[in-house]
Amino acid sequence: MGINFWRKRVTAGKSRLVDSFEMRIADIDTVDLEQLHALSIGVGWPHRADDWQFVREIGQGVVALDEVGRVLGSAMWFPYGVDFATIGLVITSPRLQARGAGQWLMDHVLAEIPQRNLGLNATRAAKRLYRSLDFTIEAVVSQCQGEASLPPDVQTPPDAEIRALKRADLAAITALDKEAFGADRASLLARILPSSSGLGLIRNGKIEAFSFCRRFGRGHVIGPVVAAGDADAIAIIRPHVAEHAGRFLRLDTREKSGAFSDFLSHCGLSVFDTVTTMSRGRPWLEVREHRAGTPKIYALAGHALG
Repeated sequence: MGINFWRKRVTAGKSRLVDSFEMRIADIDTVDLEQLHALSIGVGWPHRADDWQFVREIGQGVVALDEVGRVLGSAMWFPYGVDFATIGLVITSPRLQARGAGQWLMDHVLAEIPQRNLGLNATRAAKRLYRSLDFTIEAVVSQCQGEASLPPDVQTPPDAEIRALKRADLAAITALDKEAFGADRASLLARILPSSSGLGLIRNGKIEAFSFCRRFGRGHVIGPVVAAGDADAIAIIRPHVAEHAGRFLRLDTREKSGAFSDFLSHCGLSVFDTVTTMSRGRPWLEVREHRAGTPKIYALAGHALG
């Protein structure tokens, strides 16, 4: 599939076509990681080549190539369960941003997953495009990051202990995550578990909260984090923050206020930027108020992953 993009020159109130170039779609697995890394660098995104490899292993995607094989755009989707997927890594180079390349890439993605309910986290620049494609605004995600400070002392909640997660815990954390996220992310968690530092909060022999921390971008990222309340969520991320004190750390959350949000501020993780959670089809997030004692997502696995 190809499409022609034209460049206009404007002189004294007039414009004329001066050249054109053709873009074609290719599978994201067919290009070098360094090309994808260069694409994200070009728009100021922090993804390393290794981060691109991580998402390629758990999702599907396409790239836009010019006549000589340069990568000038990308878009990915991540199927979870039988009827839901998230969309992310929708990037167009500055050369194409004003020429409809984002719409072209999204049209291709939507054609690949026509029967699924969809969710994504939109940058400010992309929100208008997604609204034109019938995505609905649901919530704001705060990108909290910075040089982590030594966290305040907190007590582990009563009758609970925190331990490292093991491969044998995958089924339990997958079930807990599905209850909080609303879709089955077994494939994602199976990939995150061996490549991250994972912690579980245990009560009565059962995992009731978990967190992961892995290498990403400028340092490390904490997520996903699932817990039933602020106290459990704080307890399960504190060891990660303490381990990375004095180094760059990031956590993406929809928590706007409360003890968890305050804890992040005390740890030096202030809000750097925001993105907007949007959905198409059924609502992605729970529309009812969170019930005490039920798990919820305290930190995202990543903007693209949800």
